[in-house]
Amino acid sequence: QVQLVESGGGPVQPGGSLRLSCTASIHSFSMFLMGWFRQAPGKEREFVAAIRRSDSNLYYKDSVKGRFTVSSDSAKNTVYLQMNSLKHEDTTAYYCAARRFFTSNAYNAQNSYDYWGQGTQVTVSS
Repeated sequence: QVQLVESGGGPVQPGGSLRLSCTASIHSFSMFLMGWFRQAPGKEREFVAAIRRSDSNLYYKDSVKGRFTVSSDSAKNTVYLQMNSLKHEDTTAYYCAARRFFTSNAYNAQNSYDYWGQGTQVTVSS
């Protein structure tokens, strides 16, 4: 069973930065696709960013382009989400997700992923 463990969340001031990490219990290179989602209370979980390991393609939600960067370190079995210029509206819980094998080119739907982390809270507040 694959386990994903997120870390790096916390409080930050508007305009500040945080880096989220997600470590997989198996070698991350084995994962075809790894992504980040976020979910505010009472709202749908939404796609934030993803990295496709086969060709290193990166995907982003429009509202985070230019501010967030997804990357991975296969040696550490870890995928990162560097978040800069944080805004109040970025406040929510962030979840790491992974799909092990290619099944389709989809990357921004929850059902595109097989495994999920427990989430880490990001709070942007002055």
